[in-house]
Amino acid sequence: MKFNFLTILAVVASIFLASCEYDNFDAPEFTLSGKVVYEGKTIGVRSNGTRLQLWQSGYPLRSAIDVFINQDGYFSAKLFPGQYKVTRLGNSPWLQQATDSVALNITGDMQFDMPVTPYMTITNETIQKVGTTISAQLTVNRVVPTANLEVVRLYLSKLILVDDLRNDGVTSANVANIVLGSPTTLTANIPDNMKNLDYVYARVGVKSSSSGEYTYSKVQRIALK
Repeated sequence: MKFNFLTILAVVASIFLASCEYDNFDAPEFTLSGKVVYEGKTIGVRSNGTRLQLWQSGYPLRSAIDVFINQDGYFSAKLFPGQYKVTRLGNSPWLQQATDSVALNITGDMQFDMPVTPYMTITNETIQKVGTTISAQLTVNRVVPTANLEVVRLYLSKLILVDDLRNDGVTSANVANIVLGSPTTLTANIPDNMKNLDYVYARVGVKSSSSGEYTYSKVQRIALK
């Protein structure tokens, strides 16, 4: 009986030590950070709605590492050292280019800007309060010739996270009246439940027929008082 008890105790101890070793694996030590850019300008997106994928070379059972992009177009990931490929995914507001992955050699903390080709861009944007309205002046540009402009919207929010899913007010433009490459104006009435606020957050989003995701302008804080 004593022998059996000591045997069981040894087995339990070995399992405990093995689990401790498993739990004590080193965490990824290096940070890859950067932004998605087109012609040197950061592309705004829906926070955590678009992503890149990282694939690490040299492992027989490879799996993708999803790297989500925040609304300002920036991303960050903790990685082990090694060779990686970064891939642009579909259903983003830019061309997938899946066969055009970018190779990275991670040997330490690294800054990397991922070039993308958006279907549409927003330039020369200004957003301001005009009386009881918020007025946005901007230019919508087509980058990919096969993409058609489908939606242009001005979003208002009480919070700094603003997009097509998170907002407190949205106004859509008449796309038929928008001339690509030329200035346009989009005006939204300030909702009653926001009129007494000191400020609101605003941004413009445009969507092409080629993707379910929008390209966005920078979020701007607009003083109401």
